[in-house]
Amino acid sequence: MSSELLSRNLAWTDFIFEKSAKPEQFVIGVLEGEGVGPEVIRAALNVLSALESQRNIRFHRHYGGLIGRQALAQGSKPLSQAVVEWCQDIFGQGGAVLCGPGGHRFVYDLRRQFDLFCKIVPLKHYRELGNSGRLKPEYASDVDVLLIRENVSGIYQGQWSESSSVEDGRTAEHTFSYNEKTVRRLLKVATAIARQRRNQITVVIKDSGVPSISALWRYCSESEAEMAGVKCSLMNFDHAAYSLIQHGQELDVIVAPNLAGDVIADVGAVLMGSRGLPCSGNFSAMGAAVYQTNHGTAYDLIGKNLANPAAQILSLSMMLKESFGLLEEAQLVEDALREVWRQGWRTFDLMEPGYRQIGTVEMGDLVAQTLLEIAK
Repeated sequence: MSSELLSRNLAWTDFIFEKSAKPEQFVIGVLEGEGVGPEVIRAALNVLSALESQRNIRFHRHYGGLIGRQALAQGSKPLSQAVVEWCQDIFGQGGAVLCGPGGHRFVYDLRRQFDLFCKIVPLKHYRELGNSGRLKPEYASDVDVLLIRENVSGIYQGQWSESSSVEDGRTAEHTFSYNEKTVRRLLKVATAIARQRRNQITVVIKDSGVPSISALWRYCSESEAEMAGVKCSLMNFDHAAYSLIQHGQELDVIVAPNLAGDVIADVGAVLMGSRGLPCSGNFSAMGAAVYQTNHGTAYDLIGKNLANPAAQILSLSMMLKESFGLLEEAQLVEDALREVWRQGWRTFDLMEPGYRQIGTVEMGDLVAQTLLEIAK
């Protein structure tokens, strides 16, 4: 069975935490974020409204406060205590958070606060996009990779300081670590998912560059893979980035430390066709989940109706599937987006000769309208 077909029928979070029965009500916390966040979030929520009307399902929306640099400008932290308490309430109701991009330390602090240790980023090429993108379609086609990234350790969650001296001027220091428990819990998720796909994982390390941490990841990876009966390949960071572009069809589940996973996700966006396409889910073992795009705030695009809302719409689809068990509804959202692409509509980042360009608002409207049409 193909990875794409399996992905339609399985929720990846089944392998992260035990789920209770499907909730009686669907609670969505919305953090619009900053930059183009409000624009792409509104497009996604427009699609959600169409789904509600078509399937007679009600989603209870709750809006949170400012995050990132906007919160800093108001004299708060990038992740304020008010937003922390708001998230706790959403998770306490069995809900999930749909999050727009947030700057500064927001995403790192959020992941640490709620132990969102596992980030899952689907990296697959959509055939409906045709020639859009910078790679030849024959090299991007059939790529269906699942990147599983460690989220709460490593360099992004380290300790840093600065000092200065007359002799050397300014000195910046940064220390970080991984422990076996942290690495193994991520690998248990990865191997369980891999067993439902192609039974293989590729683990990203850097033997000579980061010897001790790479040795820990190697030891844990080989051990967990053997126990799960999964084939394990270890690949150096730079080679992994190269291989994803050069031999993407041969890869399936990639497991990566924090920084490496961040870079590989952006490399994977090239395979997909645009940085405006990859979505992600961030999960804790206790069932908390935050869904977001893989792109940043894009301040240069604010108010220009140019931002691609596809990643935010796909994040919505991922949330429906993973947190609420609405597999058919999740697939309907994705199918509507793909049908819009099939009809030749593109946002500016995917424009090529022969296609028709539309903006953020129009893309959201068109996906919503298409959802209603194909669901009849």
